[in-house]
Amino acid sequence: MTVGTRLGESTAGAEPSGTDDDGQVLDAYSAAVIRVAERLLPSVVSIQVETDDRGGGGSAIVLTPDGFLLTSAHVVRDARHVAVEFATGEDIPADVVGADRHSDLAVVRCDASALRPASLGDAALLRVGQLVVAVGSPLGYSGSLSAGVISGLGRSLPTGRGSGARMIDNVIQTDAALHPGNSGGALANTSAEVVGVNTAVVGPGIGQGLGLAVPINAVTRQIIGSLMSTGRVRRAYLGIGGQSRPLPVSTAHELGQSRAIAVASVASGSPAGLAGLLPGDRIVALDGIRTVDLAALQGLMVESRIRQIVTLDVLRDGRQLVVEVVLGELVD
Repeated sequence: MTVGTRLGESTAGAEPSGTDDDGQVLDAYSAAVIRVAERLLPSVVSIQVETDDRGGGGSAIVLTPDGFLLTSAHVVRDARHVAVEFATGEDIPADVVGADRHSDLAVVRCDASALRPASLGDAALLRVGQLVVAVGSPLGYSGSLSAGVISGLGRSLPTGRGSGARMIDNVIQTDAALHPGNSGGALANTSAEVVGVNTAVVGPGIGQGLGLAVPINAVTRQIIGSLMSTGRVRRAYLGIGGQSRPLPVSTAHELGQSRAIAVASVASGSPAGLAGLLPGDRIVALDGIRTVDLAALQGLMVESRIRQIVTLDVLRDGRQLVVEVVLGELVD
């Protein structure tokens, strides 16, 4: 939307370009972005990374006053040397505490004190059309902001390949401009709460030019906590590939759910394979918890289920089966 006229352009005979209401909206928009800038800029830093064969950079978000920072896993992948640059221009060496490629999140720590932590929000509360602000260091320009709206929710971003491939679920799509260097930076709501970690990664089948962010929610908060405390995230492993498919109307009515996971592939020697799962099976539930898509199933692959027996409710050739599986542990 263009408000007003260009310098020197005549307004004679033109419709009024803005009403008082328009002016108030613009002021509210500006005030919201400025508020985020004032609160969040001190909590988002630049990060420089060196590996054996490349150099690069990104952004990071202050988690604690004593130097724990949140960034993207791909930013610090294979890092040999990491340094954090603050708004004061001071560079401080940092260590990678832990990285989880399956969520594209990582935690680094530098020897600092009295940092200003960012406030973490909840991406589950976001709505399409909501104003958000991206804060980071795009193309090396530290302390940069871009504003936009939530363009979409519930997107999926693939990570990894083969039997270890997973999907980052509930990814946030925004039209706030993101560029290389924004990765690891904050996507914030107008309360300056971090609701996402920006990523410049564009996965297969996803169009260029989309701004994507890993959500901050109950699941990713647990991941961050695990990375801070143990440096790793442990997950249970089933060993299937598949996608959400609708159930026949009569079956859906009987089970009380409209979709299930249609198994497309079963990894050789995996827990699913050893338990006798077959391509074409539809997984309806795990331990009585509905599994309508891979996101729901992956959310149940928590550390406490590693090497535990779980029961799968499965549909096969119109029959309902209960399959017991001893879950393994997902390894890279």
